[in-house]
Amino acid sequence: MKRIIWDAFKLVVIFICCTFLFYFGLKAMHAEYEQYHRYDPPDGPAVKVFSDENSFIDRVYLFLRLGE
Repeated sequence: MKRIIWDAFKLVVIFICCTFLFYFGLKAMHAEYEQYHRYDPPDGPAVKVFSDENSFIDRVYLFLRLGE
């Protein structure tokens, strides 16, 4: 009985250590990518490929074509 309790205790300690390692690893990754700006304006000769200036007929056609 003593052996089973000791093995269960070791398993719980290993689980807690791995949980802390995973948690602090995620926190480190979050801190690393928190300042990463994905939506900054592009540098260089960028071209806008999407425009929100669609007419009503274009929107209706898109609605009917996609079946939404």
